[in-house]
Amino acid sequence: MKIDRVVDLSVPLTAETQVYPGDPTVAFTPHSTIAADGFNLLGVTMGSQSGTHVDAPYHFDDATLRIDQLPLERFVGRGVIVDARDAGARGRITTAHLAPVLPRLEPGVIVLLHTGWSAHYGTPRYFDHPFLDREACARLLEHGVRTVGIDAINLDETPDDEHPGEGFPCHHLIAEADGVIIENLTNLAGIRSAAPVISVLPLAFVGADGAPVRAVALETDEAADAELDPR
Repeated sequence: MKIDRVVDLSVPLTAETQVYPGDPTVAFTPHSTIAADGFNLLGVTMGSQSGTHVDAPYHFDDATLRIDQLPLERFVGRGVIVDARDAGARGRITTAHLAPVLPRLEPGVIVLLHTGWSAHYGTPRYFDHPFLDREACARLLEHGVRTVGIDAINLDETPDDEHPGEGFPCHHLIAEADGVIIENLTNLAGIRSAAPVISVLPLAFVGADGAPVRAVALETDEAADAELDPR
């Protein structure tokens, strides 16, 4: 297998990184400099779910696995991209969106929900993202899927004063199945292959609820003739 192309699916980590309301913000502070110490070294402050990151089941259930306890196979696998760009602001991603890819859903695949909402990253509108419907989440799990990602800040609806949400149903369902959630993906439109290899390997935080990742899609020669609609 030859890797022909690597597609970056990660948002940059800076002081401007958009975080879930109330989460720790990202800060880089010079700890050592070449002028003073002969080398550069940063002090880094951020939350376990800053930027593009993965959630462990422990994020929503104390009795489940933490990020360092999950098998690494949860974080690398063949990608199946679900086109949900028509869902719209606070729209539901339903089983109808899954229908075109149902034959490709099986244990080991990583499902990426392409909403196009990463275009609003860095703006207040980013919090009005589409979200995965409970029934659609249950269908993914029935097919053996254990890793699901979205190009938005939350797989479930992000609550606000007028719409308090539904209690994070997909987070709970996936936690019960020892699954993984990927959030704050970007550039899903940059994936040309219909069968990319997705890697979202987390930092090895011990006992944590989640960790930042450098999410990438690896396009290989084996998938060169299977391209997605480039829209």
